Amino acid sequence: MLKGKTAIITGSGRGIGKAIALKLASYGANIVINDIPQSDYADDTCEEIKALGVDSIVIKGDVRNKDDVDALIKGTLDKFGKIDIFVNNAGITRDGLMIRMSEEDWDLVLDINLKGAFNCIKAVARPMMKQRSGVIVNIASIVGVMGNPGQANYVASKAGLIGLTKTTAKELSSRGIRCNAVAPGFIRSAMTDVLADDVKQKYLDAIPLAKFGETEQIADVVAFLASDMSSYVTGQVINVDGGLVM
Repeated sequence: MLKGKTAIITGSGRGIGKAIALKLASYGANIVINDIPQSDYADDTCEEIKALGVDSIVIKGDVRNKDDVDALIKGTLDKFGKIDIFVNNAGITRDGLMIRMSEEDWDLVLDINLKGAFNCIKAVARPMMKQRSGVIVNIASIVGVMGNPGQANYVASKAGLIGLTKTTAKELSSRGIRCNAVAPGFIRSAMTDVLADDVKQKYLDAIPLAKFGETEQIADVVAFLASDMSSYVTGQVINVDGGLVM
C-alpha cells in the first residue's frame, strides 16, 4: 500500500508517533524517525522498523527551531530523494486551570504543538510542491473540537492545528498535496495508565463504545489518510474517539 514511499513522523520515538511509524513501515514505507535531541527511544524504534524490512533513519531536532526542521527535511531528501508523507505528531501538555496557568506553560505548548507544526508544513511544502504530490497528516485531539477544563493551552494548540489543517489543504491542493487531521480521543498510554480509577471511569461512562482507544487504532487511520485509498479526502478532521464527540 505504501511500498517505496518515504514518511517523516515527528515525535515518533514512542507513544502514538511510534505506533504510526511502525504501521506505515508495515505497509512498506521507509521511515524517518524524528524526536527531541534528548530522546532515548528513537534509535530503538528505528531498529524495530528496520526489522520489518524497510529502511529507517533517525534525525533528531526541536520542531520549534526552524534550523532543526530544515535539517530534518534536508537529511530526508539526502537519504531518500523525496518526501511522500509527513505526520505532525510532536506535542506536549502542561495542564492547569486557566487562571493559574503561567505564561511560560502557555507559550511552550503553543510553540511545540502549533508553531512546530507550522514550521514543518512550511518546510515540507517546498519539496512536495516541486514533486506535485504529497500527504500531510496532523495529529490534533478531540479536545480541540470540544474544549476541556484545565487544558486551555493544549486545547488552543489543537484547535489551531485543525484550522491550520484546513488552510493548508486549501492552499496546497492545486499542487497535488492533501492535508488532513486525526483527532484522538482517550487513548491508552503510559500517561493515561497512571490516572485514578474514578477519573478513568468518568471517561468510560462518556464513551459510547465503552472502552479506551489504542495507539494502533490512531495509526490505522493515519495509514488510510497517507495512502491512495483516501485520494479524494483533504481538509478533513477524523475523530478517533469511540463516539465521545458526535
